[in-house]
This record gives sequence, structure tokens and C-alpha cells, in this order.
Amino acid sequence: MTKRLTIAFIKARWHAAIVDQALEGFIDELKATGSDVHLVTYDVPGAFEMPLLAQKLAECGKFDAIVAAALVVDGGIYRHEFVAQAVVSGLMDAQLKTGVPMFSVSLTPHNFQPTNEHVSFFSQHFRKKGAEAAQAVLGVASIDLSKEIGVPGGQPAEAAEKPAAKAPAKKK
Repeated sequence: MTKRLTIAFIKARWHAAIVDQALEGFIDELKATGSDVHLVTYDVPGAFEMPLLAQKLAECGKFDAIVAAALVVDGGIYRHEFVAQAVVSGLMDAQLKTGVPMFSVSLTPHNFQPTNEHVSFFSQHFRKKGAEAAQAVLGVASIDLSKEIGVPGGQPAEAAEKPAAKAPAKKK
């Protein structure tokens, strides 16, 4: 990968101190790899708002990848699984529609309480997931789509589909 990447990083503001750790881990990993990137961050109120913004950013044509981070917890009013599924499905739909890769750092713990122990654990976990997202972005960006697609061993697919020509039978 030689091209400078432009990456959008969307952060939901619920539990912002925890979610921001994903961005920190992302940045730390990019620095550790020496990657040349232009990173633009966006804040949205909650996780539910991320897919639409991600799609709009992808459609503008300025971004090579989009990362979305949120901590979706059970607030007692609605099931957090519904929100988490809607976010992941929305990001998947947006990337398939636009062709811009999207990466989710959206976590949905079963039992989150804003205690020091949970905040510390999830802050560390988000930092780790942010680093993993950076690795994923760089990995996808490094895929060479100009290569001829073939079969194992480097043989072009067309050659693999054709049966080998038989040698003429020897005369006795």
C-alpha cells in the first residue's frame, strides 16, 4: 500500500470516555505501523446515527474506509441487541451500497454498569479493539484488486477450468 489513506472515524457519544479509547488504540496502531493516513473524526449522539452518517461519508467519495465505534448497553427501555443489530446491518448495507469498506468497533456487553471496574475493563477493551480495527483497515486497503484472480498455485482460473490436452496415442 503506497497511497495515503483517508479514513473517517465515527464515535457515538454515549459513554464517550470509553468509546474514545477505540480512537486512541486506532491512532496508536497506525503510528506503530508507520502508516500514512489522514484521519477525520465525527461525533454522533448514539450508535443508531452511525450507519446513515457512514453512508453519507462514503457517498461523498473522500474516504477510503470508515470506522464506527459505540458502546451499546441495555438501558432498560429497549433491548440493546436491537440497536446493535440495526447498527451492524446498517453499516453492512452502506458498505455494500457504496463500495467503501466499513469497520465496526461497536460492543454490546451483557452486563455493563458504570462502576470503576467496568469502565476500566471496557476502556482497555476498546483500546484493543481500536488497534484491531486499524489492522483490519490496513489489511483491506492492501488487497490488490488488480491481480488476476486464479486458483491456488497462481494458475489463472480459465486455465484451471479447461481440461489438459491429451497427448496423441503412440503407434505400435
